[in-house]
Amino acid sequence: MKILRIDSSARYENSVSRQLVDELIEKLQKDSDTEVATRDVAKGLPFVDEPMVVAYNTPEEDRTPEQKEILELSNQLVSELQSADVIVMGVPIYNFSVPAALKAYIDLVARAGLTFEYSSQGPKGLLRDRKTYIIITSGGTPVGSEIDYTSGYLKHFFSFLGITDVEIIAADSLSRTGSDKLTQVRQQILSNVA
Repeated sequence: MKILRIDSSARYENSVSRQLVDELIEKLQKDSDTEVATRDVAKGLPFVDEPMVVAYNTPEEDRTPEQKEILELSNQLVSELQSADVIVMGVPIYNFSVPAALKAYIDLVARAGLTFEYSSQGPKGLLRDRKTYIIITSGGTPVGSEIDYTSGYLKHFFSFLGITDVEIIAADSLSRTGSDKLTQVRQQILSNVA
């Protein structure tokens, strides 16, 4: 089994999302055949710019060497998604939504012809469905509330790519709920994760 771990917290020490992702992956690693690939988007990714958009929209056989180089990272990120059997993503809510680094990741993997395509019936995801866990942490934003622009967005994004088996694990409103909420989330990880 191949697990793709995606971290997006700007914090390393004392990052609740990273700690919970550690615990979830430990639970998922049932045998020695499990491989974990880690993509830490907080370490920095480029934002989509004009040369990248032009390269995206140039047929592969017509791309210049420079365009191929521009797309190398994006192609690598797409390949990681394509080969994963399970996805585990840690996402803190920053100002009601996803961290900018995670949005950059999303823009790099949403690739027409690779991860989705347009058809006469509308967009169609090209990735095979697989179990995806999204651990969302927040200090004050309740997950699922009218001010949460993270959980619905991420579920919609993965569905757009063809991934609908998405489980949200909410470690939210920690500034009010603190250790009680973390205990509940850890119990959820222990009891519900296949």
